[in-house]
Amino acid sequence: MSLDSDSAAVSSTSRDWYFPSPPFIHSNSNSTKFPKYPRRFPTNPRQSQHLPPDYRPPFGGVSSPNSSPPFRSVSSSTSAPHRAFSHERLRRRVDFGRRREKPQQNDVNEAIPSVSDGVSGRRSEVSSAVSGDKFLGNGFNVRWKMAFFVAIATTVFSSVVYQNFCLHIQVNELQEHISKLEFTLQAYNLSDSTELISSFGQQSDLHSKTLKRLALMVSLTLLSMPVLAFKYIDYVSRSRSSENISEEVSLNKQLAYRVDLFLSVHPYSKPLALLVATLLLIFLGGLALFGVKDDSLAECLWLSWTYVADSGNHTDSEKVGERLVSVSISFGGMLIFAMMLGLVSDAISEKFDSLRKGRSKVVEQNHTLILGWSDKLGSLLNQLAIANESLGGGIVVVMAERDKEEMELDIAKMEFNFKGTSVICRSGSPLILADLKKVSVSKARAIIILAEDGNADQSDARALRTVLSLTGVKEGLRGHIVVELSDLDNEVLVKLVGGDLVETVVAHDVIGRLMIQCARQPGLAQIWEDILGFENCEFYIKRWSQLDGMHFEDVLISYPDAIPCGIKVASLGGKIILNPDDSYVLQEGDEVLVIAEDDDTYAPAPLPTVWRGSLPKDFIVPKSAERILFCGWRRDMEDMIMVLDAFLAPGSELWMFNEVAEKEREQKLIDGGLDISRLVNITLVNREGNAVIRRHLESLPLQSFDSILILADESVEDSAIQADSRSLATLLLIRDIQAKRLPMVTHVQRGSFSQGSWIGEMQQASDKSVIISEILDPRTKNLLSMSKISDYVLSNELVSMALAMVAEDRQINDVLEELFAEEGNELQIRQADLYLREGEELSFYEVLLRARQRREVMIGYRLADAERAVINPPSKSKRQRWSVKDVFVVIAEKE
Repeated sequence: MSLDSDSAAVSSTSRDWYFPSPPFIHSNSNSTKFPKYPRRFPTNPRQSQHLPPDYRPPFGGVSSPNSSPPFRSVSSSTSAPHRAFSHERLRRRVDFGRRREKPQQNDVNEAIPSVSDGVSGRRSEVSSAVSGDKFLGNGFNVRWKMAFFVAIATTVFSSVVYQNFCLHIQVNELQEHISKLEFTLQAYNLSDSTELISSFGQQSDLHSKTLKRLALMVSLTLLSMPVLAFKYIDYVSRSRSSENISEEVSLNKQLAYRVDLFLSVHPYSKPLALLVATLLLIFLGGLALFGVKDDSLAECLWLSWTYVADSGNHTDSEKVGERLVSVSISFGGMLIFAMMLGLVSDAISEKFDSLRKGRSKVVEQNHTLILGWSDKLGSLLNQLAIANESLGGGIVVVMAERDKEEMELDIAKMEFNFKGTSVICRSGSPLILADLKKVSVSKARAIIILAEDGNADQSDARALRTVLSLTGVKEGLRGHIVVELSDLDNEVLVKLVGGDLVETVVAHDVIGRLMIQCARQPGLAQIWEDILGFENCEFYIKRWSQLDGMHFEDVLISYPDAIPCGIKVASLGGKIILNPDDSYVLQEGDEVLVIAEDDDTYAPAPLPTVWRGSLPKDFIVPKSAERILFCGWRRDMEDMIMVLDAFLAPGSELWMFNEVAEKEREQKLIDGGLDISRLVNITLVNREGNAVIRRHLESLPLQSFDSILILADESVEDSAIQADSRSLATLLLIRDIQAKRLPMVTHVQRGSFSQGSWIGEMQQASDKSVIISEILDPRTKNLLSMSKISDYVLSNELVSMALAMVAEDRQINDVLEELFAEEGNELQIRQADLYLREGEELSFYEVLLRARQRREVMIGYRLADAERAVINPPSKSKRQRWSVKDVFVVIAEKE
């Protein structure tokens, strides 16, 4: 019989066992010791049929349940109670270790008393036999009694020895049988636990398969839900549109709008959506793998992540289901990582694009900020670069409503050296506070607002709004604001809004006044370029405590490398006085206004010994009536007429030649605030015509004008190139007409042009009259400077110089305003015969002191054979020979 059948027999519910006893046992056999083996033998016939085939009850005992064994049988109470099969299996699995030890010891202890009881019965039988022998021996004599006793004793002893020997053999057989039953019981217990584990494993496998099927169904359902949802939405949208034609927005469009709104409003929506999609793919892939693999859910989730992260990890899949799921997860992982790479690439590209387009913040301080873009920007940057050269360069930030790359490209085309100055461009609007903060407006030392090209009123209105935006910065402004305006009438409003922070430069008004001054004094335009620009000498204001208590006359000769021309009086609240009296004594806190090459190139020195001479003649230069021609029409024509009326002598004439009708012309002048009847020194002469048509110009007496001003006409001033082309054409036509009307004079021509050339003829005509051209484009400057046919005024460059100078030091704006105004001091060019005699040898200091006798501050000179003036001469104490054809540049009061 097999081990499994033995185990099944032993697993019966009734577990009563018995031992057949030997016939008798000797009384001395109590020393026999039995091993502690469990005594469990089947008493149930159903159990006995499962015993091994070679099993026999010991000593011929009958294994019938009705036979009474000699040994004490084990009662049913010692056996375990009858239990259900499932509970019996559970109890056996839990008490598997105990059943191998405790039941064996208890059964052996019970078997040993049973054997002891059998031995006691045999002893009682022997005792009764001995007492019977005594009774029979009374009738025999002693010898026979002794012989009989010996025989009986020998027989009994032999029988006892035999029985003892037989009992020993039976005990050995019993021990062997018990060992065999113990082995059978252990095999039964092991088989029972194996069946329990196998049964539990089958149930677990069944439950696991159910879970796997459920996981696979859930994953497929979740994957199909978006498709079904989109199909349903599309179906609902179509049904609604078919039922209600007036439906404006379908459901799918609303859903698309919500998604688009979420992605556009929230900055981190795209990475968040990608993260959710990744986690969803890992979860669904893990569920699907759990449904087709034998691994746990955690292991399947980890495998799903590996398939998403690396599409080649599924190559070890063997089953068809595993391969399909792993390929699907890997395909989704490739899409996820492709989208992630796209997002990363877009983020990097967007960052570089923002840097390229100037959207990043400027982390600078003490920089110069320029708001706006115009044709003046190039010359303005050039002047700022020259001003910062002594400091090793500076930072200039330009913000305009243009693309950053275009601005940088235009700046790169500018043909000048930045001298260590860095130009940073940013795209933005000066009307938006966020854009202003982007360029660190609160930390800038100066803010320049450029006027836009186009309509003057619109440009000034935008400048006004920009000033309002700047005053609304919560952090406040560290520097001052320099505003370029196009119309003088808007200056009051801008100053009202900006208060003490604002300095205004009215470009149109400045150029108009400069043109009038240069028309009356040829060569003054070059002097203004030298003073306003940072390339040569410019204005500086600084305090020198060692000069306190000194007269201004002595201060004039205290600077070997500068020329004092004014005092900033502390007692008057910092008011700047140009050309003060010689008797003025410097007080504590006063500062000196000088013209020097740079702010660190001059310092006061001990007073030199200067000989004060006398003027050769003391007279006032007489004013004579002049005839001036205006070609073109400007917005501020009424202002120029009033300034010209203040400068010219009585009886002068102002001819106005333009395309504006005479009646409309008078109405514009009246609207501008000009009362023609109040003009004192000039008389207006109106002529109508086109300045670029030769026959219209030939109708004018061009050879009789002392000065001709070619203005940038109001109709074309929005385009610098077109305005300059018109001005240049007018200039050439006028010079040609003058050359034809003037008699030829044989002399050596200036420059390298021959006498018979057309440029040579125009140069000869330029000696007879002065033509001032208003030029807007700097590129036109080279044409006029090479031909030398016009004493030009480069308007954009001069305005840029003035803006740069005021940006570096706002106090200079008061000096420029006085020099440009109708009253006060101005730059003038004087003949040398007012200060010296022909061939006289004097130092510059000596000529300067003679000019003080005329209440003038001499700042430079131009020799008769030189083309440019020298401002702030280097060797002021060195004597040189002068000519009466030389001219001096002075600051004097307007006559």
